[in-house]
Amino acid sequence: MSTPSGAQAGTPPASGAGANIRAIPARHPGRWVATAFVLFVATLFVIGVATNKRLGWSVVRQYFTSSSILHGVLETIALTALAMVIGIILGILIAVMRLSPVPIVSAGSWVYIFFFRGTPVLVQLLFWFNIGSLVGGQPAIGIPFTHIVLFHLNVNTYISAFTAAVLGFGLNEAAYMAEIVRAGILSVGEGQTEAAQSIGMTRVQTMRHVVLPQAMRVIIPPTGNETISMLKLTSVASVIATPELLNVSERISERTFQIIPLLVVASIWYLIMTSVLTAGQFYVERHYARGALRTLPPTPIQRFRGLLTRNVIRVRPVPPPFFPQRREHN
Repeated sequence: MSTPSGAQAGTPPASGAGANIRAIPARHPGRWVATAFVLFVATLFVIGVATNKRLGWSVVRQYFTSSSILHGVLETIALTALAMVIGIILGILIAVMRLSPVPIVSAGSWVYIFFFRGTPVLVQLLFWFNIGSLVGGQPAIGIPFTHIVLFHLNVNTYISAFTAAVLGFGLNEAAYMAEIVRAGILSVGEGQTEAAQSIGMTRVQTMRHVVLPQAMRVIIPPTGNETISMLKLTSVASVIATPELLNVSERISERTFQIIPLLVVASIWYLIMTSVLTAGQFYVERHYARGALRTLPPTPIQRFRGLLTRNVIRVRPVPPPFFPQRREHN
């Protein structure tokens, strides 16, 4: 058997029936109907919001970047950041105590979690705001079981409305973060701890260098959700007159009688801040997923590019099978 002149065995022909194949994607009429319905509802919503004069868009533009509103935004961000720092640090400590083999330490952390998860955060804020009535205006700090007084602490001076909000939110968040961290620690296999202890690492070194870095992939997503929830939960601090975003908006509305427009201003600012936190959470999760996933999830820009080019399908032509020709014998 031989091949034609100028051709090599196993080489497909330059042209043929499969050289130019255009693949036509399958049609999905249900998807088009659902897309049209969603676009129709979204258009009605946008038109209704844009043309509703009761929303007072001119008032919204007037107060959106006012100094009072911007001060409330900064106060909200500071309150969220401080509360989450206290919650994360204290939550890690309580989670480690919860997993401690010492019964008293483990029971103490369980009582803390039980109390702060079992009482409403608003009640805790009111307790911290009225802490002076609970312990007295100026409690004495001294040596226990003696009459020696070191100094008197003016509670009303040191615990302001902002401080009471930070303590209330931070201590309450620590109870939830403790359970999140504990779940992340338990997700790491026991073999990792045993291997670290076999090379002489202490319990603290094992927790810091081996367990926690691997547990971060489990801890980060719920922590991001807790941060976003904390940002919105700071609006509760308006009850104790903390000058955060909602409280400032309410004060302006009481003075101008523009209740709805000021609520719109506060809602837009909350949406902006939560959107920034959501984007940050995505990239942090993507960073810690490098060692666990073969391919990282696409970024929003990559998703947008894929959405534009999704309907463009390129199919490589499949060459026909090559059958060597038989030589004809004369």
